[in-house]
Amino acid sequence: MSKTYYLTTPLSDEDVKQLRSGDIVYLSGVLYTARDAAHKRLVELIEKGEKLPFDLEGSVIYFVGPTPPKPGDPIGSAGPTTSYRMDSYSPTMLQHGSKAMIGKGKRNQEVKEACKKFGGVYFGATGGAGALLGKKIVSSKVVAYPELGPEAVRKIEVKDFPVTVINDTEGNDLYQMGRAQYEQ
Repeated sequence: MSKTYYLTTPLSDEDVKQLRSGDIVYLSGVLYTARDAAHKRLVELIEKGEKLPFDLEGSVIYFVGPTPPKPGDPIGSAGPTTSYRMDSYSPTMLQHGSKAMIGKGKRNQEVKEACKKFGGVYFGATGGAGALLGKKIVSSKVVAYPELGPEAVRKIEVKDFPVTVINDTEGNDLYQMGRAQYEQ
């Protein structure tokens, strides 16, 4: 039976270890946005031992390239992008302190193993609901790589941002669980 949680970032080990695939989570606090071009640069900094533009410890990374905001809004539409493009980078991000990722679609086995090994989770956000998700973002500021445009790293503040746990710290995968249940 899935549970519902209200969590505030940064996330702790205790926060993520209690979560199970299928749980609903409402996140509040700071998220960082990054897609594949930004992830490549961030992982290169990690590999060189250089300082990142934000603290990875307990961080939640949202795979999104938001649209420009309307006047008076902090951000435009902010729907998740397909996560597999970050699969080669996510284990390194988890190893160095990130606790969660948000996107859409399934992840590879290496990412699932990294969630188990380093105590992280992968959240799914509803694709096609970018306008509604954007309404949960109360502030947005570019903190790195402005030349990437919509794919720049942003520090966004969210209030009750709705996500579902897809991959948990025990190696469970909601997509596989749902398929197995359907096939019964």
